[in-house]
Amino acid sequence: MNQQERVSPGTAAPAEGSSCSRLSPWVFLASALAVKTALMTVGLVVLFHRSCGQYKTLPENAQGWQCIPGGSASQKDSWKCCPEGWRPFQESCYYFSDDQMPWNESQQNCSGMDSQLVVINTKAEQDFIYKEIGRQMKYQQHSINLYIGLRAQEVGQWRWADQTPYNETAAFWRSGEPSDIPEEMCVVISYHKDIFRNWNDVPCRIRSYRICENAAVTL
Repeated sequence: MNQQERVSPGTAAPAEGSSCSRLSPWVFLASALAVKTALMTVGLVVLFHRSCGQYKTLPENAQGWQCIPGGSASQKDSWKCCPEGWRPFQESCYYFSDDQMPWNESQQNCSGMDSQLVVINTKAEQDFIYKEIGRQMKYQQHSINLYIGLRAQEVGQWRWADQTPYNETAAFWRSGEPSDIPEEMCVVISYHKDIFRNWNDVPCRIRSYRICENAAVTL
């Protein structure tokens, strides 16, 4: 050993790992961040893959869908979906027309889309329809009539288009209606802002907008 390499007694040799010891906390932090980033990336990829897998089950000829969460505890991972141009609410999809027809033609038009004129069973459904009419820009006028699936075969004997029994407690007639006269056997929503109870019986031949309803697709 030459003189330059000899270590004097009582002098500690340089610690080769001292620089690594000072860096180790930073190395640990960088590693933890890298692991966290990797886990987040994997999670996003899995979520994206799952979503894509759901929508691949839809009909290939559908151009687009509008979906809302299934809602119930047993369906927490499911979606209620409607075709483009239809609005989802609970278990159904709703179509609000751009054109006007008499009641019979309105029902036929809905049938051609595998639906029917809307059947309103609850206050919540009436509230949804009332708000949706007010939301849609195409209906921004003083008042508007939209056919629903309620009509009478005889005066005062109301029946829904799908044969659902008429329930007086879930009816939302405008004040003074129905008039129960032979000339007015079909029902419209006569929309006016701030008037929630807005059903009105009218002659079935008048041309009105319409609301169609069909079942939502569950994914």
